[in-house]
This record gives sequence, structure tokens and C-alpha cells, in this order.
Amino acid sequence: MDINIGIDTPHRQAIATGLSRLLADSYTLYLKTHNYHWNVTGPMFSTLHLMFEAQYTELALAVDAIAERIRALGFPAPGSYREFAALTRIPEDTDKPDAKEMIRRLVLGQEQVVRTARELLPLVDESRDEPTADVLTQRMQLHEKNAWMLRVLLE
Repeated sequence: MDINIGIDTPHRQAIATGLSRLLADSYTLYLKTHNYHWNVTGPMFSTLHLMFEAQYTELALAVDAIAERIRALGFPAPGSYREFAALTRIPEDTDKPDAKEMIRRLVLGQEQVVRTARELLPLVDESRDEPTADVLTQRMQLHEKNAWMLRVLLE
């Protein structure tokens, strides 16, 4: 059945592609944050363990909302490590960072998710896709706050 929500197919496709990148960045950040939750050590262990848990729990819900928006636009959501690795701009760790480096890398990851969401906004605005704009705005607001909260731990 054809989709007739007031956004033509090329625009829906372009938005779904941008949301797929956002999904990949968000899922990669989820994995990184969960990994750090498991492996953080040092004097800030308790604080960071709990902070990382809160952040990865929120990300688990966010990836579902992003994927469902892609589906509502009529396109399949990426869902494999291979697809996410090809789409994300958040680098995978190849080492075991200490707590301070974990925080620094999470700041970079949070900021990357914000940039990925922000890049999509002009197309979403042009297409008058308010539901996607709402998702993007919520994601940017939360990730900017998370980046700030992590950043102050490095001061």
C-alpha cells in the first residue's frame, strides 16, 4: 500500500537515510557507554558506573524511537553491527581506556549524535516533517545535556 502522509517518496527516503545514520550513531554510543559501565575503574567508579547506566538505558529507548520513525516513513531500519559500522561516525574502541579517557570519548560521542541530528534538520524542515523534527530536537537536547554533564567531570 502506498504511503500518503504529505511527504513525497524521495524526501521520505532521504529523511530515512539520515535517521539511519542517527540510529547507527546512537546504537554505537549505546554500546560504548554500556561497555564503559561494565569496565570503569578508579576513584570515580560509583559515580561513573551509575551515570553510564542512566545514559545507556536512555539510549536503549532512543534507538527504538528512531527505528520506529524510519519504519513509519516506509523504509527498513538498519539493525546489524555491519550496517551500524558502515553508517556511524563514532569510532569503535581498540583499547581499554581509563575512566578519564572514557569520559572524553563519551563527550565526543554525545556531540557526534548532536551533529548527526542537526545535519538532518534542514531537510526535515523543508519537508514539513514535524514528527521527525520532534525526534531530532529531543535527541539534540538530551545529548547536549549529557555532553555537558560529562565535560564538567574533566574540568
